[in-house]
Amino acid sequence: MIKIFVDSSADYEMQELNDRQLGLIPLAVTMNGTTYADGVDLQKNEFFEMLISSEEFPKTSQPSPSDFLSVFEKAKEDGDEVICILLSSALSGTYQSALLAKSMVDYEDIYVIDSLSATYPIRIMTDYACSLAKQGLSAKEIADKVAALRPRVKLLAVLDTLEYLSKGGRIPKSVATIGEIARIKPVITLTAEGEVGVLAKCIGKNKAMSRIMQEFSSMKSDPAFPCTTIFSYGTENCETFEQKLTENGYAITERMQIGAAIGSHIGPRAYGIVFVEE
Repeated sequence: MIKIFVDSSADYEMQELNDRQLGLIPLAVTMNGTTYADGVDLQKNEFFEMLISSEEFPKTSQPSPSDFLSVFEKAKEDGDEVICILLSSALSGTYQSALLAKSMVDYEDIYVIDSLSATYPIRIMTDYACSLAKQGLSAKEIADKVAALRPRVKLLAVLDTLEYLSKGGRIPKSVATIGEIARIKPVITLTAEGEVGVLAKCIGKNKAMSRIMQEFSSMKSDPAFPCTTIFSYGTENCETFEQKLTENGYAITERMQIGAAIGSHIGPRAYGIVFVEE
């Protein structure tokens, strides 16, 4: 049997994991002295409410090799094949933890995939893997096809605030302060190397929304895959974006909320779109 695992940065709800028969390796999130298993005992809105109200910035910890080792040893014992689709190695050590666990268990039928991405792009890859497994493909065949799909999965997003990039140490506080005064709204993406890339630094919401529309319109999405809007906390910006997409003839499959792994750095009112490029 093929067992497919994700870490919690894929932002599945527990019911969705159960429906797809996916295994979860959660990241840990520490806030106000309490450590939570992301997506298990810390839900998305609950996380953002704590993020907004707390002076303390959350600490996100990658799964340890032992978290993967127990899963891999069980698969070896049962003769199962394993596929893990994990948060970008450029953003977290989760992928490296899984590779170390694989080397320790000494079992060939484990395929650890660096998504080179985060949040809903991982979900697109994982849902694709699930559909291939239902078609009867082997774990190696699935891993190869997911790797081939990976560079086509795109994310475009707009940040409404620089506050949380500053709190997380991603940018200096002085830069965030100047950016907030100037009403700078960065348009971001995930690069081919799995890093966060800035496409533009727009002044004001309207210019940022026009720029993300321009970026999306320059690409052709593959109708065989979902085209999903994403938001962090508060849907107003995302709803306005969806309205512009509809006015321009784009069909949106669904709207999804980003969780703690990425949400801690982007803060509330962020929005964007995830799709597969033809």
